[in-house]
Amino acid sequence: MSKTYHFIGIKGSGMSALALMLHQMGHKVQGSDVDHYYFTQRGLEQAGIPILSFSEDNITKDVTLIAGNAFRQDNNLEVAKAIASGFPFKRYHEFLGEFMEQFTSLGVAGAHGKTSTTGLLAHVMKHIADTSYLIGDGTGRGSSSSQYFVFESDEYERHFMPYHPAYSIITNIDFDHPDYFTSIDDVFDAFNAYAKQVQKALFIFGEDDYLRRITSSAKIYYYGFDASNDFYATDITRTVNGSDFTVMYDNQALGRFHVPAFGRHNILNATAVIANLFVEGFDMALVAKHLKTFAGVKRRFTEKTINDTIVIDDFAHHPTEIIATLDAARQKYPSKEIVAIFQPHTFTRTIALLDDFASALNEADAVYLAPIYGSAREVDKGEVKVDDLANRIHKPAQVISIENVSPLLDHENAVYVFMGAGDIQRYEHSFEELLANLTKNTQ
Repeated sequence: MSKTYHFIGIKGSGMSALALMLHQMGHKVQGSDVDHYYFTQRGLEQAGIPILSFSEDNITKDVTLIAGNAFRQDNNLEVAKAIASGFPFKRYHEFLGEFMEQFTSLGVAGAHGKTSTTGLLAHVMKHIADTSYLIGDGTGRGSSSSQYFVFESDEYERHFMPYHPAYSIITNIDFDHPDYFTSIDDVFDAFNAYAKQVQKALFIFGEDDYLRRITSSAKIYYYGFDASNDFYATDITRTVNGSDFTVMYDNQALGRFHVPAFGRHNILNATAVIANLFVEGFDMALVAKHLKTFAGVKRRFTEKTINDTIVIDDFAHHPTEIIATLDAARQKYPSKEIVAIFQPHTFTRTIALLDDFASALNEADAVYLAPIYGSAREVDKGEVKVDDLANRIHKPAQVISIENVSPLLDHENAVYVFMGAGDIQRYEHSFEELLANLTKNTQ
């Protein structure tokens, strides 16, 4: 009888996806976490995976332990119990590094776009071949007979160093996670070390100066918009239904492709996926067929309409991502006012990128800011406040509270884009309730 996998911090996006995948492969899975609701838990509940409260009683010699990276001996009683009892445990990335060795594994790395690109790659592949996957939005699929494994390869704290995939896409390099990385060169060094662990081939965005410096014994293919790349997207048409484009390789058109997604970054993501699947020998007609049906991933340009008002939810928490998300909103809604509601995530990131955040948010027509969301890893030393960001934005900008989001109603023909990695969804829910109540009051 196989042991039960016990996840310490099962509601984490990577952890929940891994738990779902192992469950679908036939393993017994359970986990523990804090009691308040997190968006990943619905999938776990639907699968019948037990979600327990943190307790020393969960830690026994009969379970195989996988611990979330945020949980340590000094802040989690389960980790403390495991260490005190001499029970071994693996971190998520340590477990994954060993687990993927049984498949042809395809990683997606990069400062931005990892989750969307992993989702797109997994979506296309699962329709063509038996594929297991882990996506950073908390979704996973496991098949005990799968040949392929698609996963998101995270650079934070160099978590991708246990990984030795057959293939990897690298979407871009950017300075982020200033609580860990010291500079853009430190970020580059991490990606360069990861690239050297890829076995067969790398698919690298060729219009990134840092990425052009990466070296590896694996074959490197560059992709992008420029014809100097090995794979490039051309003859691009961007409409309110998505993006159409042709991908060229070796002076040949691989096909005409459509993705029902918005923004130039999604064309690049799709080009990377097409390049990887072409090199692995997939039928390009099938790839084109299944690209068309990609519905996106959670918290990446997720739309809903309430009382005829369009609300978009996006995980964007870095200036580059904000620009991409606002570009996508303009493509899909060219005649509407774009209203950005943004919550800075971590004090260290806000300090390091303050001017870049202001510049990115100036791409919106109006900006509303929620107070900075500090992570569990840092202490607010009073060095930065959200008002410091508001003062640097040239467009109309004001700070709102979760108790009063009514200033958002001061727009007629608007699309509301909520962005952030903290609890920005609480502000979004407040606004949605306000919209719903307005409907009731006018009936």
